[in-house]
Amino acid sequence: MKVFNNILETIGNTPLVKLNKVTKDVDATVLAKVEYFNPGSSVKDRMAVKMVEDAEADGRLQPGGTIVEGTSGNTGMGLALAAIVKGYKLICVSTDKQSKEKFDILRAVGAEVIVCPTDVAPEDPRSYYSTSKRIAEETPNSWYVNQYDNPSNAIAHYEQTGPEIWDQTDGKITHFVVGVGTGGTISGVGKYLKEKNPAIKIWGIDTYGSVFKKYHETGIFDENEIYSYITEGIGEDILPENVNFEIIDGFEKVTDKDAAVYTRKMALEEGIFAGNSCGAAVKGLIQLKHHFKSDDVVVVLLHDSGSRYVGKMYNDDWMRERGFLDEKIICAGDLIKNHKDKPLVTLFAEELVSHAISKMRKFGISQIPVMKEGENVGSVDDRHMYELLVEKPELKDTPISSIMQAPFPMVDEKTSIDELCKLIDKDTSAALVELSNGNKHIITRYDIIQAMS
Repeated sequence: MKVFNNILETIGNTPLVKLNKVTKDVDATVLAKVEYFNPGSSVKDRMAVKMVEDAEADGRLQPGGTIVEGTSGNTGMGLALAAIVKGYKLICVSTDKQSKEKFDILRAVGAEVIVCPTDVAPEDPRSYYSTSKRIAEETPNSWYVNQYDNPSNAIAHYEQTGPEIWDQTDGKITHFVVGVGTGGTISGVGKYLKEKNPAIKIWGIDTYGSVFKKYHETGIFDENEIYSYITEGIGEDILPENVNFEIIDGFEKVTDKDAAVYTRKMALEEGIFAGNSCGAAVKGLIQLKHHFKSDDVVVVLLHDSGSRYVGKMYNDDWMRERGFLDEKIICAGDLIKNHKDKPLVTLFAEELVSHAISKMRKFGISQIPVMKEGENVGSVDDRHMYELLVEKPELKDTPISSIMQAPFPMVDEKTSIDELCKLIDKDTSAALVELSNGNKHIITRYDIIQAMS
């Protein structure tokens, strides 16, 4: 019988798949190393088990101990598999930018998950870097993995992933493209491939909000480069020891929108249901196409599975809210698709100004139509109320009718964007759309801006 003794033995030997449609404009052979075929659905299984085994060998991890690690989710899954098979506890510390699916999966395989804020400095005690270190210090018989600086991370890819790619391409690989986070994959694979053939180019895919590209090009760690971004699994606001900048030939940055769009394109055009950083890697490769020739063999590593992002990049509402879904907006009816099923928030003319303020706060809105006996008789917006209340705070206890402005213009759902732009100006903050069923919805300046972006 051909049987594996446990799930860890199934890690590795993932397939190399030719990309056809999504990279049709790239004049080279493009092959994807599809790492979600690993049992934990990501490339991180390789280094997670390697780090555990090396820690066992030198005594850092003792029987019955607790593994503690800061992770965006995928390393945590690999560590969870190792912990289950080998009999350890696992505490994963992550950030609130990661997908809910990642946390649900980690908890499903027995990990304790602690979520920290994303928008804090690495040295902040609330950061996931600081929190994971503190938990490891406070937990008896624990081992802090520290995948960013743990050399076993890169060694795993030097020993496994690099040789697999070399063998699968019969040594014909000319370029390797991969997203960079902890740096283990690009450094380990890159070291192996360049030892085999120094002419092979190693490209790292970075994201806007990360320090890698500028640091590689200038040697300057520029804190002005650091800001919050959406793309998961790549980019950093620190310089992990596992990133071997000497091995990397260059970095290419990809926007959050392009990463999300190409994640979905991979599924639709290639049938490859891959994760967010995979979309970034493929888009980065396309941006680099002028570096490739027709006889080149370009390998792009696809880090993880799309199952981690069902509620995010693969969700139309999530994409639409961030302006990532390229939809053709041609009329007023298209602009209200996101809130067509929600009732219009209104005020009665007899209500107090303080009620308007409460409704704006409750619903997170800036303007409200005013109704009387079912008719649209006026409107209020936050700017107008602010100007009045600064001068006369006592107005908050007067009826809306005493301070309301002219009613918002009414249009039908077939009204063009151009016509709406003529109606919504510096003096008129919104318009109302009346549908064929009689329901009314509001269109604001922000809705117009989103449609134009």
